Amino acid sequence: MKEVVLKEPTKATSAKPTNGQANKPSTKLTARDLASLNSTGGIKKLLKQKEINLDKVLFNMNYEEELERLQVELVKLQRDVQLNGRRVAILFEGRDAAGKGGNIRRFIEHLNPRTQRVVALNKPTEIEKGQWYFQRYINTLPNPGEITFYDRSWYNRAVVEPVMGFCTKNQYNKFLLQVPEFEHMLYEDGVEIIKFWLSISKEEQKRRFDSRKGNPLKQWKISPIDEKAQEHWDDYTKYKKEMFARTHTSYSPWIIVEANKKKQARLETIRFVLNHFNYEGKDTAKISLLPDPDIARRFHRSSPSSDY
Repeated sequence: MKEVVLKEPTKATSAKPTNGQANKPSTKLTARDLASLNSTGGIKKLLKQKEINLDKVLFNMNYEEELERLQVELVKLQRDVQLNGRRVAILFEGRDAAGKGGNIRRFIEHLNPRTQRVVALNKPTEIEKGQWYFQRYINTLPNPGEITFYDRSWYNRAVVEPVMGFCTKNQYNKFLLQVPEFEHMLYEDGVEIIKFWLSISKEEQKRRFDSRKGNPLKQWKISPIDEKAQEHWDDYTKYKKEMFARTHTSYSPWIIVEANKKKQARLETIRFVLNHFNYEGKDTAKISLLPDPDIARRFHRSSPSSDY
């Protein structure tokens, strides 16, 4: 089978003035346009007339095809987890607007909702604030035969909380001491964990924030914390580095995902999961399950990433 390397096309700059929108060809297809779609040449000619980026069209077609094949494998993985009573926890961490929710949606799109859960906890209640920090996360851990996806996890206390002043210095230090032990207990008890950090640049984060403000369907994503993410960029970097140094272990390593390009990040994140776990039918996969190491890789101190 011929492998297709999926690379997102770069955005071409136009020589035409931006105020000439009135002269831009309509992208709506007429009956005459549809009649011309009878050959590859006809399709290319039409796209050119409509000023549609052919590379982008082909990229999106390849992306959808590859995503579907990977999702077929995810269904097989879930079935294996269910039949064998396995417990799988997949954590998604990263700066605001890094694409955590979008990644999770592509994972669960075709999974059986009865044996998968998405955990995205709100801020703790007054009662929960008085409990052991990990207590409210224990009830969210996967049951036998279940995969749990965390849209942020207990690692809130490693980065977001100290940056925003939501925890004390003592609570922060205690967390860093306890989390390796907590995860080692989960590991010894058979819980299979993958920890992803989605890495984006400061410029890309700002672009995504601006996009949210202009999109009425994304208004729910905007929060007061978002407004401070750019302001506290260096603070996030400092605490992120400390988190990696203190919580990257052989039994629970961090996986860094270059996420400036959303679609590539989604594919390689899924591919990493499929490559990591064994499951029935994996040997018959009709797509490569080897993740691109330039996009998804284990954390290493010397490895560069977008959000440093």
